[in-house]
Amino acid sequence: MAVYTDVTADELAEFLEGYDIGELLSYKGIAEGVENSNFLLHTRAGTFILTLYEKRVAKGDLPFFLKLMTHLAAHGIDCPQPLKDNSGKTLGMLAGRPAAIINFLEGVWPRKPNAAHCAGVGQALAKMHLAGRDFPMSRANALSVAGWRPLFDSAASRADELQHGLRAFLGAELDHLESNIWPENLPQGIIHADLFPDNVFFLGEKLSGIIDFTFACNDMLAYDVAICLNAWCFESDHSFNVTKARAFLNAYSRERELSAAEREALPLLARGAAMRFLLTRLVDVLNVPPGALVRPKDPLEYVRKLRFQQGVASIRDYGVEASGLVA
Repeated sequence: MAVYTDVTADELAEFLEGYDIGELLSYKGIAEGVENSNFLLHTRAGTFILTLYEKRVAKGDLPFFLKLMTHLAAHGIDCPQPLKDNSGKTLGMLAGRPAAIINFLEGVWPRKPNAAHCAGVGQALAKMHLAGRDFPMSRANALSVAGWRPLFDSAASRADELQHGLRAFLGAELDHLESNIWPENLPQGIIHADLFPDNVFFLGEKLSGIIDFTFACNDMLAYDVAICLNAWCFESDHSFNVTKARAFLNAYSRERELSAAEREALPLLARGAAMRFLLTRLVDVLNVPPGALVRPKDPLEYVRKLRFQQGVASIRDYGVEASGLVA
């Protein structure tokens, strides 16, 4: 979450007249995240999240995101629900941006995830993958391997400003990942594609909700698993925690067992997932709009994660056997 577009109190009050959620009491921008403008609303009816979808999110994709949340909630997944306005629509316009209001989920995201948090995420991710099987809409993943070269080209000339040799490192890795080795025949479905700790709420060690579906799309289910390995299973010093990885993968596999082909491909998918977030973070940190209330995430974190993934030989390096679970 972040704030790129300011909203005045008068604009917001007029917008809320179209909803049956009572008078606006207060609102404030949320600085975390990188994609859209988000505000915490307090009204007579309770607490809500207002999202203004910025230009990076295609307006034509918004019905997919909003309907997906409704679908997943109907299948038992704890996730926000978009509110309908008085005309039955979940999407409106505010301050020149498409806008939606969603219900507020209780909980906090874990600043220092432990193995129990990782197990909770693994279970929830598998359940989400299963719940998405009969979702009737689809959306291509614009940030899969075919989308990485344009990101690299847009940032390459300034990459060494962050770290000497970064441009050459990224170029060599991208050449490797594009060399006809990216998996194509693994099980596909709806993936979250951005399930970082700040997109998962907990009450204690019990998962209370998954948020922010603006990267959700159709892709390999194991790619979502790989994204989470990078996001959840490293320590603050960037060392890999095999105990967390084992807890995450075992919990996932109890709900949805990974196929032999998925287990074999997981190290490569984790390498690609590290590359994807390294590139998007690099582009973001080099292009923060003036005056935006946003805290860009550190791309160099993913340089270190990518270097680790380059050395992974098999799923055994994540603490589980190639044939299945480890107790």
